[in-house]
Amino acid sequence: MIVQLNNKKMTLKETLNWRYTTKEFDPTKKISDADMAEVKNLLRMSPSSVNLQPWHFIIAETDEGKKRMAKGAQGFFHFNEPKITNASAVVLFCAKTDADDAYFQHIADTDDHSGRFPNEDIKNGFLGAVKTFTDIHKYDLKDLQHWMEKQVYLNIGNFLLGVASLGIDATPMEGIDVKALDEEFGLREKGYTALVAVSIGYRAEADFNSTEKTPKSRLPESEIITVI
Repeated sequence: MIVQLNNKKMTLKETLNWRYTTKEFDPTKKISDADMAEVKNLLRMSPSSVNLQPWHFIIAETDEGKKRMAKGAQGFFHFNEPKITNASAVVLFCAKTDADDAYFQHIADTDDHSGRFPNEDIKNGFLGAVKTFTDIHKYDLKDLQHWMEKQVYLNIGNFLLGVASLGIDATPMEGIDVKALDEEFGLREKGYTALVAVSIGYRAEADFNSTEKTPKSRLPESEIITVI
């Protein structure tokens, strides 16, 4: 993965060191239409277990859209409001609250239309695998919604690195009022619930948390990695 930033190509290691959780966005800097198209493709192409894709995304790019999104950053979560209103865009990651046979069939039919199944037997085998794994979580582990939320978090991790590869800053926020956002966007009636908001844009020069001002810190490799 190579990103072009300030006329310098960055390697994956450099990109990882460059990105950080942005605390202050420059409201005058906007993400281009071309880069927003890449952002949307990142969301769509993320991996998920058995290709379940148990998610929906609400993207606020306009001032009005960001004001609506900021309804999830009131009261106790007021500290996150500027990170929403000053960003170029905000993505609300939403998880499905249930998955049934009709949804499994929809996924299989979509895959079939994309040419993934050379014959009906393979398509039926895929459907069987999807139902089997989902039933394990629904009936045996009894954590179906939590399992689907895990898939959304896979998307978020993929998204954070992906936007950094485009030279775009990001702030993931679990500090939001998910009930307020569920109500604002009618999510529960549609079979979804808000999970995490991620603001994207460009860091302000005054941002105290930038890697230029505050060095990144992680546990050492020797502590977290065992090679066998």
